[in-house]
Amino acid sequence: MNPPCRHMRRRVLATLAAAVCGLRATCAEAAAGDAPATGDALATGDALAAGEAFYRPVVRGEPLKFPRDHGAHPPFRTEWWYLTGWLRRLDGDRRGQPLGVQVTFFRSRTRHDAANPSRFAPTQLLLAHAALALPEHGRLVHAQRAARAGFGLAGASGDDTALAIDGWSLARDEADRYHARIDDRRFTLELDAAAHAPPVLQGDAGFSRKGPLGPQASHYYSRPQLRTTGVIGIDGAHTAVEGVAWLDHEWSSEILDAAANGWDWTGLNLDDGSALVAFRIRLRNGGLAWSYARWSTADGVAIAGDDPAVRFVPARHWTSPRTGARYPVAMRLELGARTLDLEPLFDDQELDTRASTGTIYWEGAVRAFEAGREVGRGYLELTGYAGALRL
Repeated sequence: MNPPCRHMRRRVLATLAAAVCGLRATCAEAAAGDAPATGDALATGDALAAGEAFYRPVVRGEPLKFPRDHGAHPPFRTEWWYLTGWLRRLDGDRRGQPLGVQVTFFRSRTRHDAANPSRFAPTQLLLAHAALALPEHGRLVHAQRAARAGFGLAGASGDDTALAIDGWSLARDEADRYHARIDDRRFTLELDAAAHAPPVLQGDAGFSRKGPLGPQASHYYSRPQLRTTGVIGIDGAHTAVEGVAWLDHEWSSEILDAAANGWDWTGLNLDDGSALVAFRIRLRNGGLAWSYARWSTADGVAIAGDDPAVRFVPARHWTSPRTGARYPVAMRLELGARTLDLEPLFDDQELDTRASTGTIYWEGAVRAFEAGREVGRGYLELTGYAGALRL
């Protein structure tokens, strides 16, 4: 890469940190709050009105249409494609041993006027994170990229999943396979993840509530049980891998409510072919703003009946030696008649992204146990434990 490109990346990273501080909060399970006091309600309402005046709001009843909705939605404020997986090494000295992988692409619409004729106006920003959870390293191996859309540096198609940032890419083909390519000095990966069922629409046909107020919502669907193969390169050695992955795609124009502190989220691929997504949004006062859980079958169909109420009960904590944040890395999920215990692949799966999205959080590979028996694997995300998320 030539020096001007490196200089541009530093400038874009600085812009991104200012414009999208807490981007993950908006893209994922952002915006929540219980019934606030009158003053807070007015402030929240003013913020929502200001945002909706510029960004397109999420509206209940708008049907998702594929393959179009696999692609980007530039009128909305933020958007993310989140691929995680448990993989098994097929060769080398660590043959048979597991690892976790996470690849996330973000898109953020800035407040620059889209009608601005300047090619340098940063109306859309793109960011990507990638991380490997390798038990032998004892912590995540992490890399990131950022750029404004255009100039051949970055782009996000509006027709289907096709994202690229400086040689990193995530794309979906006509056979409903996702292809992830990451090339960094720390590690490389090439993964192909095949879907065998239609998208699981979260919430009400893809309208996913994030709080008690109407605008606190996103469009959200999941692709669990993706059969995945590929090659991982680390420390100069390349290893073939296979396993099961999960992809989430979500977009919204909401902001993080002033009363919210963060959220806990998990996506689990179960060994019987079913899947579970669950989250809760926590309040600063220790209360709960919103929670949600949904089981789906191996055919991608929501299991009949009401979505179960879910309780996240911390079972064990780990304190980061770098940031001092204390995370509930082992978590019990109480879902009606069923209880799942989540245990991390290893404890230190903290991500420090202050150089880009401005947040520190825990995002790691976990095993799921039921009545003491391992029944699946997935990822757990814990935000707001290193300080409340702010926008």
